Amino acid sequence: MSVSGEVTEATGLPERALRKAGRGRTTVVLVGLVVALLALAVASACLGQVPTSPAEVVGSLLHRIGLDLGPVPAHPAGEVTLWEVRFPRVVLAMLVGAALGCSGALLQGIFANPLAEPGVIGVSSGAAVGASAVIVLGGAFTTGWALAGAALVSGLITTVLVYALSRSNGRTEVVTVILTGVAVNAVAGGLIAFFTFVASPAARDQIVFWQLGSLGGATWEIVAVVAPLTLAGVLVAVLLAPKLDLLALGESVARHLGVDVERVRQLSILAVAVLVSGATAFTGIIMFVGLVVPHLMRLALGPAHRVLVVASVLAGAVVLLAADLGARTLVENADLPLGMITALIGGPVFFLMLRRTRAKQGGWA
Repeated sequence: MSVSGEVTEATGLPERALRKAGRGRTTVVLVGLVVALLALAVASACLGQVPTSPAEVVGSLLHRIGLDLGPVPAHPAGEVTLWEVRFPRVVLAMLVGAALGCSGALLQGIFANPLAEPGVIGVSSGAAVGASAVIVLGGAFTTGWALAGAALVSGLITTVLVYALSRSNGRTEVVTVILTGVAVNAVAGGLIAFFTFVASPAARDQIVFWQLGSLGGATWEIVAVVAPLTLAGVLVAVLLAPKLDLLALGESVARHLGVDVERVRQLSILAVAVLVSGATAFTGIIMFVGLVVPHLMRLALGPAHRVLVVASVLAGAVVLLAADLGARTLVENADLPLGMITALIGGPVFFLMLRRTRAKQGGWA
């Protein structure tokens, strides 16, 4: 009996009905993510010391593109606040969340492991080393761009180092990559501890705060740097999606079907390095988004990467926007560390999802 026949017997539904139900679920999830993203973006743009209504936010956007529809902010500083402070932060949150969600989907695909996340290949800890070094140097080096540039370059270098050390006889084994990443992360952690120890009290506070993550410094200039890096990484992920589906069948099967497994892994790891380095360079380390989001989307939509990558991009943006909204509103007149919010929420959520998955499926699905 064919696999499709077994599915039909087990569910009592025709195969065509199953496919239609799957497409319907995918549409509902993707549309729901888009609606949630738009709603959170408007809500985030409304909140702050300068009062702004949702109608004024939408009206300001429409007026900026030449459509005289809806009211503009009544407050004298409303337009400036929206376009110079809130909108850059909203867009940066979307980009960073999309980058982290996409990178997690890529890593879980090439490693065939739902626990894989960007920290596995050392890119996050590598970026933290570069940022910490710049902060300790101080002086003219402690500018936003120098800090971001050091984080970006050191994150890329760390990823290349992990990959180079993992190669043996022209091939890269998944287990070797993970173990090498653990070792490199340990060394990076030691370097960060050293920089923290030798830093001045002010620099020490800055190192700690950077590692906690924040979108407080968002500007359009930063968005202009992060956007192309994120778009490039997402494009690579979308192009690799069909090959990741074949890789999920096993390396030998994928090679038999014409997939250059080593090439796919190289491109995926490079894309992850670009995505995460660009995301963390200006915002610091933000935990659990790259781990929880693709895992949740896989449970909701299945393992097909054509849909999974897109869903992870949208869900990552939604999660980070929601987390940033919480960081700005949970404590009055305070901007809580974003990494703290995602860790406190993401850890328990992932634990519950992991228990549910093991109970229902007995492992990776």
